[in-house]
Amino acid sequence: MSNTFLNPVNTQTWANGRHLVRCVKVIQETWDVRTFCFMADQPIMFFFKPGQFVTLELEIDGQPIMRSYTISSSPSVPYSFSLTIKRVPGGKVSNWLHDNMKEGDELPVHGPVGLFNAIDFPNDKVLYLSGGVGITPVMSMARWYFDTNANVDMVFVHSARSPRDVIYRRELDHMASRIRNFALHIICEKHGEGEPWAGYRGYLNQPMLELIAPDFREREIFCCGPTPYMSAVKRLLEANGFDMSRYHEESFGATPAEDKAEAIEHAEQAADAPVPDAADLNQVEFTATGKSIRVAPGETVHAAAAKLGLHIPKACGMGICGTCKVMKTSGEVEMEHNGGITDEDVDEGYILSCCSVPKGDVVIDY
Repeated sequence: MSNTFLNPVNTQTWANGRHLVRCVKVIQETWDVRTFCFMADQPIMFFFKPGQFVTLELEIDGQPIMRSYTISSSPSVPYSFSLTIKRVPGGKVSNWLHDNMKEGDELPVHGPVGLFNAIDFPNDKVLYLSGGVGITPVMSMARWYFDTNANVDMVFVHSARSPRDVIYRRELDHMASRIRNFALHIICEKHGEGEPWAGYRGYLNQPMLELIAPDFREREIFCCGPTPYMSAVKRLLEANGFDMSRYHEESFGATPAEDKAEAIEHAEQAADAPVPDAADLNQVEFTATGKSIRVAPGETVHAAAAKLGLHIPKACGMGICGTCKVMKTSGEVEMEHNGGITDEDVDEGYILSCCSVPKGDVVIDY
Protein backbone atom coordinates (compact mmCIF):
# COMPACT_ATOMS: atom_id res chain seq x y z
CA MET A 1 0.00 0.00 0.00
CA SER A 2 1.33 3.41 -0.90
CA ASN A 3 2.02 5.81 1.95
CA THR A 4 0.13 8.48 0.00
CA PHE A 5 -3.10 6.85 1.20
CA LEU A 6 -2.13 7.14 4.88
CA ASN A 7 -2.83 10.38 6.69
CA PRO A 8 -0.88 11.19 9.86
CA VAL A 9 -2.88 11.17 13.11
CA ASN A 10 -2.66 14.54 14.84
CA THR A 11 -4.74 13.57 17.87
CA GLN A 12 -3.08 14.29 21.19
CA THR A 13 -2.16 11.36 23.42
CA TRP A 14 -2.80 11.23 27.16
CA ALA A 15 0.21 11.71 29.43
CA ASN A 16 0.59 11.69 33.20
CA GLY A 17 -0.66 15.07 34.39
CA ARG A 18 -3.82 17.10 35.00
CA HIS A 19 -6.58 16.87 32.39
CA LEU A 20 -10.10 18.28 32.19
CA VAL A 21 -12.63 15.65 31.10
CA ARG A 22 -16.40 15.47 30.70
CA CYS A 23 -18.74 12.71 31.84
CA VAL A 24 -20.50 11.39 28.73
CA LYS A 25 -22.30 8.30 30.05
CA VAL A 26 -23.40 6.72 33.33
CA ILE A 27 -24.10 2.96 33.35
CA GLN A 28 -25.84 1.15 36.22
CA GLU A 29 -23.82 -2.08 36.49
CA THR A 30 -25.45 -3.55 39.61
CA TRP A 31 -27.75 -2.20 42.30
CA ASP A 32 -24.85 -0.36 44.00
CA VAL A 33 -22.22 -0.07 41.25
CA ARG A 34 -22.06 2.47 38.41
CA THR A 35 -19.65 3.04 35.55
CA PHE A 36 -18.83 6.64 34.63
CA CYS A 37 -17.48 7.21 31.11
CA PHE A 38 -15.33 10.27 30.33
CA MET A 39 -14.03 12.02 27.22
CA ALA A 40 -12.17 15.24 26.46
CA ASP A 41 -13.83 18.05 24.49
CA GLN A 42 -10.90 18.01 22.08
CA PRO A 43 -10.26 14.39 21.02
CA ILE A 44 -7.51 12.78 23.09
CA MET A 45 -6.30 9.20 22.84
CA PHE A 46 -6.44 7.91 26.41
CA PHE A 47 -3.73 5.29 26.18
CA PHE A 48 -2.62 3.74 29.47
CA LYS A 49 -1.35 0.43 30.77
CA PRO A 50 -4.34 -1.82 31.61
CA GLY A 51 -4.60 -1.91 35.39
CA GLN A 52 -3.48 1.69 35.99
CA PHE A 53 -5.59 4.32 37.71
CA VAL A 54 -6.39 8.03 37.77
CA THR A 55 -7.05 10.46 40.60
CA LEU A 56 -10.18 12.59 40.53
CA GLU A 57 -9.99 16.21 41.68
CA LEU A 58 -13.34 17.06 43.27
CA GLU A 59 -14.96 19.69 45.43
CA ILE A 60 -17.44 18.28 47.95
CA ASP A 61 -19.25 20.53 50.43
CA GLY A 62 -16.87 23.33 49.50
CA GLN A 63 -13.79 21.26 50.34
CA PRO A 64 -11.22 20.06 47.76
CA ILE A 65 -10.79 16.30 47.82
CA MET A 66 -8.77 13.83 45.74
CA ARG A 67 -9.63 10.18 45.24
CA SER A 68 -7.99 7.47 43.13
CA TYR A 69 -9.93 4.96 41.02
CA THR A 70 -8.76 2.24 38.66
CA ILE A 71 -9.62 2.60 34.99
CA SER A 72 -12.00 -0.23 34.14
CA SER A 73 -12.07 0.27 30.37
CA SER A 74 -9.35 -0.84 27.96
CA PRO A 75 -6.93 1.36 25.99
CA SER A 76 -8.17 -0.57 22.96
CA VAL A 77 -11.10 1.89 23.10
CA PRO A 78 -8.82 4.93 23.13
CA TYR A 79 -11.00 8.04 22.89
CA SER A 80 -12.68 7.60 26.27
CA PHE A 81 -12.01 5.93 29.60
CA SER A 82 -14.31 4.57 32.29
CA LEU A 83 -14.31 4.28 36.06
CA THR A 84 -16.51 1.70 37.79
CA ILE A 85 -17.36 2.81 41.31
CA LYS A 86 -19.25 1.06 44.09
CA ARG A 87 -21.44 2.97 46.51
CA VAL A 88 -19.93 2.43 49.96
CA PRO A 89 -21.90 3.03 53.19
CA GLY A 90 -20.47 6.22 54.64
CA GLY A 91 -18.20 6.68 51.62
CA LYS A 92 -17.97 10.42 51.10
CA VAL A 93 -16.67 10.39 47.54
CA SER A 94 -18.36 7.26 46.15
CA ASN A 95 -21.77 8.36 47.44
CA TRP A 96 -21.27 11.88 46.10
CA LEU A 97 -20.37 10.54 42.66
CA HIS A 98 -23.41 8.24 42.60
CA ASP A 99 -25.73 11.04 43.73
CA ASN A 100 -24.28 13.94 41.74
CA MET A 101 -22.12 12.94 38.76
CA LYS A 102 -24.18 13.10 35.56
CA GLU A 103 -23.70 13.39 31.82
CA GLY A 104 -22.17 16.74 30.87
CA ASP A 105 -20.35 17.35 34.16
CA GLU A 106 -16.68 18.30 33.93
CA LEU A 107 -13.88 17.52 36.36
CA PRO A 108 -10.06 17.41 36.41
CA VAL A 109 -8.28 14.05 36.57
CA HIS A 110 -4.62 13.29 37.29
CA GLY A 111 -2.82 10.33 35.76
CA PRO A 112 -2.65 7.67 34.50
CA VAL A 113 -0.17 5.97 36.84
CA GLY A 114 0.36 2.66 38.61
CA LEU A 115 2.77 -0.28 38.74
CA PHE A 116 -0.08 -2.82 38.83
CA ASN A 117 -0.61 -3.41 35.13
CA ALA A 118 -0.51 -6.05 32.41
CA ILE A 119 2.14 -4.43 30.23
CA ASP A 120 5.03 -4.46 32.71
CA PHE A 121 4.51 -8.13 33.67
CA PRO A 122 3.83 -9.97 30.40
CA ASN A 123 3.13 -13.70 30.41
CA ASP A 124 1.34 -16.04 28.04
CA LYS A 125 -0.53 -17.61 30.98
CA VAL A 126 -2.28 -15.39 33.55
CA LEU A 127 -4.65 -15.88 36.47
CA TYR A 128 -6.91 -12.98 37.49
CA LEU A 129 -8.26 -13.09 41.04
CA SER A 130 -10.69 -10.39 42.15
CA GLY A 131 -13.21 -9.67 44.87
CA GLY A 132 -16.06 -7.17 44.65
CA VAL A 133 -15.24 -3.92 42.89
CA GLY A 134 -11.62 -5.08 42.80
CA ILE A 135 -12.64 -6.58 39.46
CA THR A 136 -12.01 -3.23 37.71
CA PRO A 137 -8.23 -3.40 37.02
CA VAL A 138 -8.24 -7.06 35.99
CA MET A 139 -11.26 -6.41 33.77
CA SER A 140 -9.27 -3.70 32.02
CA MET A 141 -6.47 -6.23 31.46
CA ALA A 142 -8.85 -8.92 30.20
CA ARG A 143 -10.62 -6.48 27.89
CA TRP A 144 -7.25 -5.41 26.46
CA TYR A 145 -6.19 -8.97 25.64
CA PHE A 146 -9.67 -9.82 24.32
CA ASP A 147 -9.85 -6.77 22.03
CA THR A 148 -6.31 -7.19 20.70
CA ASN A 149 -6.69 -10.94 20.04
CA ALA A 150 -3.64 -11.59 22.19
CA ASN A 151 -2.37 -15.14 22.45
CA VAL A 152 -2.68 -15.14 26.25
CA ASP A 153 -4.24 -18.01 28.23
CA MET A 154 -6.51 -16.23 30.74
CA VAL A 155 -8.25 -17.74 33.77
CA PHE A 156 -10.62 -15.17 35.30
CA VAL A 157 -11.84 -15.87 38.85
CA HIS A 158 -14.20 -13.38 40.49
CA SER A 159 -15.70 -13.53 43.98
CA ALA A 160 -18.95 -11.69 44.76
CA ARG A 161 -21.37 -11.58 47.65
CA SER A 162 -24.30 -12.89 45.60
CA PRO A 163 -25.36 -13.31 41.96
CA ARG A 164 -26.87 -9.83 41.86
CA ASP A 165 -23.49 -8.36 42.91
CA VAL A 166 -21.51 -9.78 39.97
CA ILE A 167 -20.18 -6.77 38.04
CA TYR A 168 -19.92 -7.09 34.21
CA ARG A 169 -21.66 -10.49 34.35
CA ARG A 170 -23.11 -10.38 30.82
CA GLU A 171 -19.87 -9.09 29.29
CA LEU A 172 -17.83 -11.76 31.06
CA ASP A 173 -20.18 -14.46 29.74
CA HIS A 174 -19.86 -12.96 26.26
CA MET A 175 -16.05 -12.99 26.40
CA ALA A 176 -16.00 -16.58 27.63
CA SER A 177 -18.34 -17.61 24.79
CA ARG A 178 -16.26 -15.93 22.08
CA ILE A 179 -12.71 -17.09 22.69
CA ARG A 180 -11.18 -20.36 23.92
CA ASN A 181 -8.38 -18.69 25.89
CA PHE A 182 -10.70 -17.01 28.43
CA ALA A 183 -11.90 -19.36 31.21
CA LEU A 184 -14.45 -17.70 33.49
CA HIS A 185 -15.19 -18.83 37.07
CA ILE A 186 -17.48 -16.86 39.41
CA ILE A 187 -17.74 -17.60 43.13
CA CYS A 188 -20.72 -16.32 45.11
CA GLU A 189 -20.54 -16.18 48.88
CA LYS A 190 -24.31 -16.70 49.11
CA HIS A 191 -27.44 -16.45 47.01
CA GLY A 192 -30.72 -14.88 48.00
CA GLU A 193 -34.28 -15.99 47.48
CA GLY A 194 -35.16 -16.04 43.81
CA GLU A 195 -31.49 -15.98 42.81
CA PRO A 196 -30.70 -19.34 41.21
CA TRP A 197 -26.99 -20.10 41.21
CA ALA A 198 -25.26 -23.21 39.90
CA GLY A 199 -21.67 -21.97 40.21
CA TYR A 200 -19.11 -22.07 42.99
CA ARG A 201 -20.33 -21.02 46.45
CA GLY A 202 -18.52 -19.76 49.51
CA TYR A 203 -14.96 -18.43 49.41
CA LEU A 204 -11.97 -19.19 47.20
CA ASN A 205 -10.06 -22.05 48.82
CA GLN A 206 -7.51 -24.74 48.00
CA PRO A 207 -9.89 -27.29 46.42
CA MET A 208 -11.52 -24.58 44.30
CA LEU A 209 -8.19 -23.24 43.11
CA GLU A 210 -7.00 -26.74 42.15
CA LEU A 211 -10.21 -27.32 40.17
CA ILE A 212 -10.25 -23.92 38.49
CA ALA A 213 -6.55 -23.58 37.66
CA PRO A 214 -4.54 -26.73 38.43
CA ASP A 215 -1.58 -25.07 36.70
CA PHE A 216 -1.77 -21.88 38.80
CA ARG A 217 1.90 -22.23 39.80
CA GLU A 218 2.85 -21.63 36.15
CA ARG A 219 0.82 -18.44 35.80
CA GLU A 220 1.35 -14.73 36.38
CA ILE A 221 -1.22 -13.78 39.02
CA PHE A 222 -2.97 -10.41 39.30
CA CYS A 223 -5.10 -9.90 42.41
CA CYS A 224 -7.33 -7.06 43.54
CA GLY A 225 -10.05 -6.86 46.16
CA PRO A 226 -10.70 -6.00 49.81
CA THR A 227 -7.67 -6.31 52.09
CA PRO A 228 -8.95 -9.52 53.81
CA TYR A 229 -9.49 -11.11 50.38
CA MET A 230 -5.97 -10.30 49.15
CA SER A 231 -4.46 -11.45 52.45
CA ALA A 232 -6.28 -14.80 52.17
CA VAL A 233 -5.12 -15.23 48.56
CA LYS A 234 -1.51 -14.55 49.51
CA ARG A 235 -1.64 -17.06 52.37
CA LEU A 236 -3.10 -19.67 50.04
CA LEU A 237 -0.44 -19.12 47.38
CA GLU A 238 2.45 -19.03 49.86
CA ALA A 239 1.23 -22.27 51.44
CA ASN A 240 1.46 -23.86 47.99
CA GLY A 241 4.99 -22.68 47.32
CA PHE A 242 3.97 -20.18 44.65
CA ASP A 243 6.77 -17.91 43.37
CA MET A 244 5.49 -14.65 44.86
CA SER A 245 7.63 -12.58 42.48
CA ARG A 246 4.92 -13.46 39.93
CA TYR A 247 2.11 -12.31 42.25
CA HIS A 248 0.89 -8.72 41.77
CA GLU A 249 -1.78 -6.89 43.72
CA GLU A 250 -3.33 -3.45 43.74
CA SER A 251 -3.74 -1.53 46.95
CA PHE A 252 -4.33 2.18 47.49
CA GLY A 253 -3.27 2.15 51.11
CA ALA A 254 -4.05 0.95 54.61
CA THR A 255 -7.48 0.18 55.97
CA PRO A 256 -8.99 2.78 58.36
CA ALA A 257 -8.03 0.62 61.34
CA GLU A 258 -4.44 0.46 60.09
CA ASP A 259 -4.46 4.22 59.49
CA LYS A 260 -5.58 4.82 63.07
CA ALA A 261 -2.99 2.44 64.53
CA GLU A 262 -0.27 4.01 62.42
CA ALA A 263 -1.26 7.51 63.54
CA ILE A 264 -1.12 6.47 67.20
CA GLU A 265 2.25 4.82 66.64
CA HIS A 266 3.65 7.92 64.95
CA ALA A 267 2.37 10.12 67.77
CA GLU A 268 4.00 7.89 70.39
CA GLN A 269 7.27 7.82 68.48
CA ALA A 270 7.22 11.60 68.11
CA ALA A 271 6.72 12.03 71.84
CA ASP A 272 9.72 9.83 72.60
CA ALA A 273 11.96 11.17 69.84
CA PRO A 274 14.92 13.39 70.82
CA VAL A 275 14.97 16.97 69.54
CA PRO A 276 17.29 17.05 66.48
CA ASP A 277 20.39 19.20 66.53
CA ALA A 278 20.05 22.42 64.50
CA ALA A 279 22.95 21.33 62.30
CA ASP A 280 20.97 18.27 61.24
CA LEU A 281 17.96 20.26 60.00
CA ASN A 282 17.37 20.64 56.25
CA GLN A 283 15.93 23.78 54.70
CA VAL A 284 13.02 23.40 52.28
CA GLU A 285 12.34 26.54 50.27
CA PHE A 286 9.18 27.09 48.20
CA THR A 287 10.05 29.75 45.66
CA ALA A 288 6.60 30.44 44.17
CA THR A 289 5.22 31.43 47.57
CA GLY A 290 8.45 32.79 49.07
CA LYS A 291 8.24 30.55 52.13
CA SER A 292 10.85 28.26 53.68
CA ILE A 293 11.24 26.04 56.72
CA ARG A 294 13.86 23.84 58.34
CA VAL A 295 12.76 20.24 58.91
CA ALA A 296 14.19 17.28 60.77
CA PRO A 297 15.81 14.34 58.98
CA GLY A 298 13.18 11.94 57.70
CA GLU A 299 10.45 14.55 57.22
CA THR A 300 8.97 14.77 53.74
CA VAL A 301 8.67 17.75 51.43
CA HIS A 302 4.90 17.46 51.81
CA ALA A 303 5.17 17.68 55.59
CA ALA A 304 7.36 20.78 55.23
CA ALA A 305 4.73 22.42 53.01
CA ALA A 306 1.94 21.57 55.46
CA LYS A 307 3.84 23.19 58.34
CA LEU A 308 3.93 26.38 56.26
CA GLY A 309 0.22 26.23 55.51
CA LEU A 310 0.85 25.29 51.87
CA HIS A 311 -1.62 22.79 50.45
CA ILE A 312 -0.02 20.42 47.94
CA PRO A 313 -2.86 18.18 46.66
CA LYS A 314 -2.44 14.58 47.80
CA ALA A 315 -4.59 11.46 47.46
CA CYS A 316 -2.72 8.29 48.45
CA GLY A 317 0.27 9.43 50.52
CA MET A 318 2.21 6.40 49.28
CA GLY A 319 3.75 7.61 46.03
CA ILE A 320 1.13 5.76 43.98
CA CYS A 321 -1.30 8.32 42.60
CA GLY A 322 1.11 11.03 41.40
CA THR A 323 -1.16 13.82 42.63
CA CYS A 324 1.47 15.56 44.77
CA LYS A 325 4.03 15.98 41.97
CA VAL A 326 6.08 19.19 42.23
CA MET A 327 9.20 20.55 40.55
CA LYS A 328 12.47 20.42 42.48
CA THR A 329 14.85 23.08 41.16
CA SER A 330 17.74 22.50 43.56
CA GLY A 331 19.03 19.94 46.05
CA GLU A 332 18.64 16.20 46.43
CA VAL A 333 15.87 14.06 47.90
CA GLU A 334 15.40 10.37 48.62
CA MET A 335 12.14 9.37 46.92
CA GLU A 336 10.57 5.97 47.59
CA HIS A 337 7.54 5.95 45.31
CA ASN A 338 5.24 3.15 44.14
CA GLY A 339 4.83 3.99 40.47
CA GLY A 340 3.23 7.41 40.73
CA ILE A 341 5.89 9.17 38.66
CA THR A 342 7.62 8.38 35.39
CA ASP A 343 11.36 8.24 34.78
CA GLU A 344 10.93 11.11 32.32
CA ASP A 345 9.39 13.30 35.03
CA VAL A 346 12.20 12.43 37.43
CA ASP A 347 14.78 13.35 34.79
CA GLU A 348 13.10 16.73 34.36
CA GLY A 349 13.34 17.39 38.10
CA TYR A 350 9.87 16.44 39.34
CA ILE A 351 9.36 14.66 42.66
CA LEU A 352 6.40 13.31 44.61
CA SER A 353 6.29 15.44 47.74
CA CYS A 354 4.53 12.80 49.87
CA CYS A 355 7.42 10.33 49.67
CA SER A 356 10.44 12.60 49.09
CA VAL A 357 12.78 13.20 52.02
CA PRO A 358 15.40 15.98 51.64
CA LYS A 359 19.03 14.80 51.81
CA GLY A 360 20.07 18.40 52.36
CA ASP A 361 18.68 21.83 51.53
CA VAL A 362 16.19 21.70 48.66
CA VAL A 363 14.30 24.27 46.58
CA ILE A 364 10.79 23.55 45.32
CA ASP A 365 8.88 25.55 42.71
CA TYR A 366 5.58 25.82 44.59
